[in-house]
Amino acid sequence: MLAQSQENLIINCSVVGKVECCVSLFQSFTYWSFGLVGEAKLYMALAFVGSAALGAAFGEAFAVLYSTVKDVITKTTAFKPILQQLKSTLDVLDPLVKDIQQSNRELGRSEKETHDLIQQMNKGVKLVSKYSNLKGWKHFVRYYYANKLRSLDEALHRFFQIHIPAWGLRNGIEVLRGVSDLCAQTNSAEINGVLPCAVPEPPDFTVGLDVSLKELKMELLKEEVLMLVLTAPGGCGKTTLVKMLCQDEDIKGKYEIFFVMVTKTPNLKDIIRRIFCHKGDRVPEFQSDEDAINHLKQLLNRIKQQNPILLILDDVWSGSESLLEKFKFHMTGYKILVTSRTAFPRFSCKYKLEPLSDEDATKLFRHSAILQDGNSYIPDDDTVKKIVKFCGGFPLALEVIGSSLCGESAATWENRMQNWTSDDSILDSVPEDDLLKRLQSSLEFSDKKVKPKHEIIMKECFMDIGSFPEDQRIRVASLIDMWEELYELDEVGTIASLLEISSRNLASLVVTRRDASEVGRYYAEDFVLQHDLLRELAIHQCRQEPIEKRKKLILDISGNNLPKWWTEQKQQHISSHLLSISTDENFSSSWCKIQPPEVKVLVLNFQTENYTLPEFVEKMEELKVLIATNYGSFPIELGNFQLLGSVPNLKRIRLEKVSIPSICRTLSASRSLEKISLFMCHIGHAFRNCSVQISDALPNLREINIDYCIDLVELPAGMFDTISLKKLSITNCHKLSKLPEGLGKLRNLEVLRLRSCTELLELPESTGSLHNLVVLDISDCLSISKLPKHIGELCNLKEFHMKGCLALCNQWQLLPSILDLEHLKLVVCDEEMAKRWESIMEFRTHCSRPHIKVAEKYYSLKWLGNRF
Repeated sequence: MLAQSQENLIINCSVVGKVECCVSLFQSFTYWSFGLVGEAKLYMALAFVGSAALGAAFGEAFAVLYSTVKDVITKTTAFKPILQQLKSTLDVLDPLVKDIQQSNRELGRSEKETHDLIQQMNKGVKLVSKYSNLKGWKHFVRYYYANKLRSLDEALHRFFQIHIPAWGLRNGIEVLRGVSDLCAQTNSAEINGVLPCAVPEPPDFTVGLDVSLKELKMELLKEEVLMLVLTAPGGCGKTTLVKMLCQDEDIKGKYEIFFVMVTKTPNLKDIIRRIFCHKGDRVPEFQSDEDAINHLKQLLNRIKQQNPILLILDDVWSGSESLLEKFKFHMTGYKILVTSRTAFPRFSCKYKLEPLSDEDATKLFRHSAILQDGNSYIPDDDTVKKIVKFCGGFPLALEVIGSSLCGESAATWENRMQNWTSDDSILDSVPEDDLLKRLQSSLEFSDKKVKPKHEIIMKECFMDIGSFPEDQRIRVASLIDMWEELYELDEVGTIASLLEISSRNLASLVVTRRDASEVGRYYAEDFVLQHDLLRELAIHQCRQEPIEKRKKLILDISGNNLPKWWTEQKQQHISSHLLSISTDENFSSSWCKIQPPEVKVLVLNFQTENYTLPEFVEKMEELKVLIATNYGSFPIELGNFQLLGSVPNLKRIRLEKVSIPSICRTLSASRSLEKISLFMCHIGHAFRNCSVQISDALPNLREINIDYCIDLVELPAGMFDTISLKKLSITNCHKLSKLPEGLGKLRNLEVLRLRSCTELLELPESTGSLHNLVVLDISDCLSISKLPKHIGELCNLKEFHMKGCLALCNQWQLLPSILDLEHLKLVVCDEEMAKRWESIMEFRTHCSRPHIKVAEKYYSLKWLGNRF
């Protein structure tokens, strides 16, 4: 029985509140992207919300269909993808239906609402049998039956995603809300709805890889191949080819795939933790690398009982042979695919990916150099051929250089060509070094419509992105903090810069939400990705001057191997405005002395279980921004945190995955501090034990962002004496149940964002005193059941975001004071709530009505996992 299972179910939440159904509820409760929730408790809750509807006939019809599909697939050697797709759906739903049937005996109800679906399933049994016997029939006959089966699959999805949640809401939200305490078991996995070992989507446009795809697939499927190394120089398209391979039906339909990006200094235990998280298993405490490998063997042996396993280790660096050896388990049903710039002589099975042919390279270049409307200038074929030769058939170079010329004039094309040596291709020397030289030409932001200052800033922004570790998501919120102080770019300017950088294929901007907001846009979950070669290009650009003269100093430290110039006896003076230091899990926090008096932005990236701020921080008189990010698996305490209290001009602090001591006591001297951002931090004591009031310690504090901090239970009343505060954002903090009445003291507050605080029961009545509030966001606050009586006193409110407020949707009575929100321009809510807003706004005659926007819905069964 599921109730006896000792494993955990992984909840893959794509975006909180995008589903107006049971999916949304559980995603909201476990919004650490995939919290580890006990199967037994989860299914008990699911059974409760669904049991009111599913009866015996439904269960019997489902069982017969499920049995038939499994039997046909087992006996048919060449089953079609549609049958496998239907089976996958049924695999996911089978344990849920069984649990619902069992609990339904106590809550008998009519099966009227399931009647149509029962009939469809009964017909489906016949369809499956007929489809499997259509040997020799013409294609259009198979097409007819395939469409019928797809309709059945879609009907099952709709039923379980829409109807069951509706019944669950009628039964009450309390059971679901009770599940929220399980999020305390969550691991620090990735955010934004992507499993830690999920296969990334391939690019929308690819060319010239079809033959390589077939050859790579043939090599991988050879019975004797355990590990296959896909090798090619950087920028040749290795990762793109692997993404395409994972979309192949023979691979996707056969293997359980784990896609792991390997860094230059790989952490074995961290890689294995990601695999455990991906499967939803509780991560063991690994005593050593050997212990981690033993646990991995046990996990893989259990998985391969259901499906063969394909482990992809992407972008493995030279010198990592010993790491690869540790993953070589001689077991049936298990293969490893490695991508690397290095051929690794120790391993015999290899596939070399060649650069694109001239014909394919030309197609890719033209695609990158032409605007979507097709109006871009493209010179004659001879010029294009010279550029293609210049790029050497490397997809990365073709895309980046093509994008840099997209929309440019004939004069710009000609000027670029004169600066390039077209007689030599990239392949004529060391590939990576020469490729960097060619890519450097793409950094000329030469749009004649913009000012030279803008061109300079764009290049500087590109180089700044290299401040973060390779193959990691770079938070847009971090870049906003950096660029505000370095270049005076606000949020809109930052996004505009990122869009231009992205349009040139120098990085990829990923927007996770499409908010309708015009004022209080939400960037906390947006991020940037950058190819490792382009990061090398950024760092290469920063190194064009001597250490003491560089405006950007980006250091990657392996172990305790500090740069030679840093370990010299004399103190090294640096004039950089940006200092970035990345260390691995073997770093001991033994800092040498430097003099960094001109540094404005300090970026610290670390992985160790103990990390200490460097002593030289207190000498950074010009420091305005600190971004400290822990890339390890668990939050750690940040040593020397008190040093920040000695930095006179510090304005912004952003901390990720660290344990925070008392902020007001530690930063009592930081009178210039304006913004604090805490992401996935442990902050149970951050706002407690204050010898002075927060308002006295931080008199200029204007913005507080607290996101994914699962131990936040309550906020101290003293926080709301900080009358300088203009933005307060507390999101995805599931244990926060109430706000103090003192909230109304924040008379200068303009943005109040409480998104996805699922245990928050209500807004205090004093909320109506926030007369300067412009944006109120309570999206996905499941438990809020009423609005403050005097909400109409928010005289400057322009935007009200309230999608996914299920308890409010059930109980909310329209308050007459809503009509007093004269400046309200936008309401974002669910469909049912939109109807109520429309009804009451009919009585609004003295001013314009707000735009009532229905939030987009998203339906998926991925939240149920895939391992039954």
